[in-house]
Amino acid sequence: MTSGTDGAAATRPTSRDVARAAGVSQAAVSLVLGDKWRGRVAPATAERVREAARELGYRPNLAARNLRMGRTRTALLVVPALTNEFFAGVYTGAARLAAEHGFGLVLYPSPDGIGPARDPFPSARTALDGILASSMAADAVTALRGDDLPLVMLDSDPSGSPGATTVNLDLADGVRQLTDHLLALGHRRFLHLASAVPSWTFDVRARALAARTAQAPGTSVRTVRSALTVEDAMAATERALHTSGAALPTALVCDDDKLATGAYKAARRMGLRIPEHFSVTGFDDLSLATAVDPELTTVRLPAEQFGERGMAALLAVLEGRTPDTTPLPVELVVRGSTAPPPRTEA
Repeated sequence: MTSGTDGAAATRPTSRDVARAAGVSQAAVSLVLGDKWRGRVAPATAERVREAARELGYRPNLAARNLRMGRTRTALLVVPALTNEFFAGVYTGAARLAAEHGFGLVLYPSPDGIGPARDPFPSARTALDGILASSMAADAVTALRGDDLPLVMLDSDPSGSPGATTVNLDLADGVRQLTDHLLALGHRRFLHLASAVPSWTFDVRARALAARTAQAPGTSVRTVRSALTVEDAMAATERALHTSGAALPTALVCDDDKLATGAYKAARRMGLRIPEHFSVTGFDDLSLATAVDPELTTVRLPAEQFGERGMAALLAVLEGRTPDTTPLPVELVVRGSTAPPPRTEA
């Protein structure tokens, strides 16, 4: 009679048990459960193996399989900050797809969003199969990647990431949608409250805004920069409005919903109303967008779908397939913060 411990161990089915139940060899079980059976095992036999595995509750020993394959089935997601709602969505989408493929995903923030980060593992190259990284955390990737880890860059310049696959959102189209909305309302004096973070993603937004407004005669764009905090955005907006003289901007175009929230606070401190005195737009569609009053017109970014697309691209690279790098569409969400400019300012 076996001991309690032996009995507990014996309750876990093995590939040998599956082979015995299906009436096939262990090699056939490995081929079927490893999805390498086509052309080597009859379809009816493959289905019999899968059915036996289901009935027995068989789970493959991933640790042993990974050791044989030289794979850890672990990927790293490097983001600028854990507190940013957008990156939380990216992680959720990427982790969900990773789990469906038997991968673990480690989330790792780059300090202050920029600069080198400490290696989270004694040796990243032996602990990881690949890396997903935001362009805003690009510097942190150098120490982690070495020369050989597969890398997928999110929200990054396709021509500026040699050796990496890039997956992007259609940011330029989002800015075009937003700018066309404001131009159609009659706005011609724009204040661009731009992020002070040097990053491709914000450069794209600035270029798209400049290109679109240049097509509308009589339109001007003034740019002021702010750190990505509500407090800094409030101060930058106040300075910009105080130095505008009589020609106040009729529309504030903000690189981020946090910056837009700072613009709201500045307007309130100065006794100005949105959108009666000027319209305000954001970017991202964070929860802040519907917490402010009036609710914020902004560009919605599909964060979870973006994370899924990035993880799918990394899996494709690991499997030797061509990843899908088509930019994901974004959507303008019009709310109460935009309206035609004041008649005296039109």
